[in-house]
Amino acid sequence: MKLKVFIDKNREEEVVIYAHEKTELVQAIEKLLFPETVDLIGYIDKEAVRVNLSAVNLFLVEENKVYAFTDSEKLLIKNRLYQLEQILPGFFVKINQSCIANTNKMVRFDASFSGTLTVTFQNGMTDWVSRRNVKSVKERLGIK
Repeated sequence: MKLKVFIDKNREEEVVIYAHEKTELVQAIEKLLFPETVDLIGYIDKEAVRVNLSAVNLFLVEENKVYAFTDSEKLLIKNRLYQLEQILPGFFVKINQSCIANTNKMVRFDASFSGTLTVTFQNGMTDWVSRRNVKSVKERLGIK
């Protein structure tokens, strides 16, 4: 693996990793850059559970309620989507009006003629990236 460091006070700080696969080193770097410092509580029925952000595939609004979807669970979140957008670590990105996605859990992208992307997540769920958010999502993922 190569390492290049550029010091430029006029540019926004950014870390880009090109790797053949997600190794322990890549995961360690992600944890250094985006420590899980957000304490978020989710609810399964009436039981309160601490949400492990690295296990969340996406936060989605359904019937005016926000849910966190992991590989095996659906947790009700009492925060609004705009509040989550402000407190979530950098590996989450807003992909449309009702969804914030974990970029580490995205496994497949399908482009359509209308200019949107359909994203498939690790848990099998799919959602779309709106045309308004396509550019920022592609930049975050390093897709051209």
